[in-house]
Amino acid sequence: MFAVIRTGGKQYRVTPNAVLKVEKLEAEPGSTFTFTDVLAVGSEAGVTIGTPIVAGASVTATVIAQDRLDKVIIFKKRRRQNSRRKNGHRQHVTVLRVADIIAA
Repeated sequence: MFAVIRTGGKQYRVTPNAVLKVEKLEAEPGSTFTFTDVLAVGSEAGVTIGTPIVAGASVTATVIAQDRLDKVIIFKKRRRQNSRRKNGHRQHVTVLRVADIIAA
């Protein structure tokens, strides 16, 4: 069984017990989080695609940790101008383990 969920402006294909990193959610480690923006649900019987979401479907996940991704270096240079700028960024993410997929 799988589901396609939407969170943080992105879409993720999830299966039970899958670990994924999503944009930061306001949740404590160890707590559960429920996604109701389920765009599609698939099983052995077939695939149900929502318009735009599947009514009554939800995905529950357990928050493992609040983490940060690897540093991304932003380097801008204007040639022949003796002008350059270096900046770094680490994105905050929430690490989740999918517990259950409920299809309506």
